[in-house]
Amino acid sequence: MIVAKPNFFLLTGGPGVGKTTLLEHLRARGERCVEETHRRVIREQVAGGGSAVPWLDRQAYGERTAREDIAIFDAMADVEQRVFFDRGIPDTGGPGFTPPPWLVEAWRTRRYNAHVFVPPPWPEIYRQDAERKQTFEDCLATHEVILETYRALDYEPVLLPLTDVETRADFILAHLDGTAR
Repeated sequence: MIVAKPNFFLLTGGPGVGKTTLLEHLRARGERCVEETHRRVIREQVAGGGSAVPWLDRQAYGERTAREDIAIFDAMADVEQRVFFDRGIPDTGGPGFTPPPWLVEAWRTRRYNAHVFVPPPWPEIYRQDAERKQTFEDCLATHEVILETYRALDYEPVLLPLTDVETRADFILAHLDGTAR
């Protein structure tokens, strides 16, 4: 059975492009938002000495985040209000990840709104930290994989402007209200 949720909107893209900052801004404006699982999984794995992190075991990391993203989607399937997600089920793994059959099935059966919002790589705001060890070049590669993945899954990426968070939020909300130029 396919569960299509046109009220579920994704913010996706490579690491360090401003997704979380934008999500927090949308939350402050009264929007319902769901935080990404990726950073939380990394924090938990590092704290517990686990290896399911992108720099040690990309496959285990991808499968763990995918299972959690699927569980979040399923738990919210009855929600009818607009919801913004910091990444989604198709964001799993990145370059070099091989999706298992259960994940490919989840991509087909759990559908977000066809428009996905993608902040492009932006060197001026990119920063590495304890959880984001990827280089800016890794960010660029991940961005391309994400665009390719979403297009292959029949989503339409909407690239966000390289501008401040307020203007990005306005851009998204205008797009959803049909007033985007």
